[in-house]
This record gives sequence, structure tokens and C-alpha cells, in this order.
Amino acid sequence: MLVLAGAVTVASLARSGRAQAYPSRPVRVLVPVAPGGANDTTARLFAQKLSEHLGQQFYVENLPGAGGNLAIGNAARATADGYTLLAGGGNFVINPSLYAKIPYDPVKDFTAVSLMCSSPHFLGVHPSVAAATVAEFIALAKASPGKFNYASAGRGTPAHLAGELFKLAFGLDITHVPFSGGGPAITATIGGHTPVIVSALPTGAPYAKAGNLRALAMMSAKRSSLLPEVPTMAEATGMNLEADIVTGLLAPAGTPQEVVDLINRTVADITAPAEFREHLHALGFDPVASTPDEFADWIKLEIAKWGKVIRDAHIGVQ
Repeated sequence: MLVLAGAVTVASLARSGRAQAYPSRPVRVLVPVAPGGANDTTARLFAQKLSEHLGQQFYVENLPGAGGNLAIGNAARATADGYTLLAGGGNFVINPSLYAKIPYDPVKDFTAVSLMCSSPHFLGVHPSVAAATVAEFIALAKASPGKFNYASAGRGTPAHLAGELFKLAFGLDITHVPFSGGGPAITATIGGHTPVIVSALPTGAPYAKAGNLRALAMMSAKRSSLLPEVPTMAEATGMNLEADIVTGLLAPAGTPQEVVDLINRTVADITAPAEFREHLHALGFDPVASTPDEFADWIKLEIAKWGKVIRDAHIGVQ
């Protein structure tokens, strides 16, 4: 009995040592977009805080390409030891329906760790458009089918699908014009070339504040402190249309549970201080720490939601 008890104690200490040892070297955080976008900005912010809290460098590696599939596939094939993480965004839940074939299974190949933050899209128009509310714009669009077009950050992006969600909800005939990013889409809209835009809040808010475009409604569950006067779609139309930009941490399936739990607790600790939350709000984001199960459930719901939009709007990419 004494020998068995000693063996159990040694085994317990060994397990404890392994858990405490993580992270013992730098951790790679893959980001499936180019530097500068919302997904990249928030990934870098949280990576810096993870480094501070856990005493090892968490560094961002951007792997844009194939609509995000390059980085996501790379993360799915990485060793499941906690030293490669994925900062997943909208393409993680959109691509399974957008592409005929992807190099990963978003549910089976990954372990959800935690949501980190979210930010909504908003519907905006050039000041020359004779609509001060969403209802007025819907009436204009229905009176002139095919007259209006809307700009987005690109085909198959969260902004594009948010626009299609809006179109489908109200049966509108407006044409999508994809650009190579949120910045070029904003430039086209404030220049009057595309009278309507669906924009990520952090990208478009400064132009709405300056009066270069008119924000009609937030595609979110609540108003934003950046544009507090702008109603939600539910407030403006009675229809709850939500389209958030979300960043969350995922790990390859099979990553040790103690590592997942440690990172999850750390994300919760990062988002708790008021100073950090205010910093996120100023950038246009809300902190959204979650349990792994909550994040996993969100992934399944979002895949189903955007899959329906993609099918109903007949969207696809080569």
C-alpha cells in the first residue's frame, strides 16, 4: 500500500509539473488575415496580454491566403501541445459553407478555448442618399429595384454576408460591390461611388462621426458606445439582424485539457480589468470571455446561420 501511495503521489506531482511548465517556450498564434484588420488587431492585443500574464511570448504569425483556409488548415495540422493556437474570426465559421472543400473540419479538428471580443457591422449610406433611417432606405430600395449597390470588404467576407443577411430579410434588390478590404470600401462610399456600405464598426465609425457617411443601424444586439445615437436593427426595424466580427482562441483537437483551461482562465483575467475593457471599447470592440463549451456552441450556431445565408443568396467562391 505504501509503495502504491508513493507511486500515486509521484504521478500526481509529475502531472502538476507538466501543467505548471506550460508555457515553457514561445507560443505561436496564427491569424488567417493580413496585418491591420480587426482580427489581426485584436489577436495582437490579446497575445501581448497573454505574454504578460503567462511569462512567455505569445507571438502573432499572419498567414493570409485562400480566404483564411491556409492558416486554419495549418493550425488544424499543428501538434496538439498548446504551442500553436488559432485566433479565429468570421472566416472560421463562414468558410465551411462558402467553399466546396476546406482542409479542416471546424468542429472535429479544433478545441474551442475562449471567445475574446466582438464588434458589430453597421449599415451606412453616403450623405446624398435621401434616407435618414433604415425604414426610409428600405422604402427607397424597394421603389427602385436594382438602383442601389453596396460596398463591402470583399466577396465572402463577414461584411458581405452581413449585407446579404440584410437583403434577404427585407427582400431587397441591391447589388454587392466587393473591394479588397474595409478601407477601400469606405473610400468608395464616401466618394459617392457606392452609395451604401456594410462596414465593420472599427473601420467605419470615424467616418460616420465626421459626417462622411450616415450610419443607419447597428447589426448587433445592443448599441455601441462609439456611435451611441445609432439604433440597432431590432430597434429600427423590429427584426433582430446580428452580424458581429468575433475573435476567439482555438487549439488543435487533442490539446491537453489543463492547457486549454489555463488559457481560458487567463483570457477571463485579461478581460476583467475596467482599464482593458475601456481600451477595447475605444477601439470598437466588446470583451467576450467565455467558457470553452460556450465558444464551441457559438461556432456550431454561426456555421448554421451563415450557411443558410450563403445558400439562400447563392454565394460561392472558386
